Amino acid sequence: MITVEQLARELGGEFLAGEAAKDREITGGYAGDLLSWVMGRAKEGDAWLTVMSNVNTIAVAVLADVACIVLCEGAALEPDARTRAGEQEVPVIGTALPVYEAAVRLGALL
Repeated sequence: MITVEQLARELGGEFLAGEAAKDREITGGYAGDLLSWVMGRAKEGDAWLTVMSNVNTIAVAVLADVACIVLCEGAALEPDARTRAGEQEVPVIGTALPVYEAAVRLGALL
């Protein structure tokens, strides 16, 4: 297993929010942008790869209890989502990598 901090490093990413939970372990991965779909399919401990960056994304991350959100393709985290992620201690990593490449790297690490 790897931690959120290790994943950020491996993806060439940076913490956009929630760095306080950087030591959480990642046990799997999920890629998707349709929030209702993610809510029913992402598993506890997953790293969630997406380009969705609004406050609803943070709510879904909390409900699914994912280890972190990885915003791919340079997607910017909306200010209210940044605030909510900090309050809820949801780590959000930003990376310029496409979702596919980020998923391949995550898979190799797991």
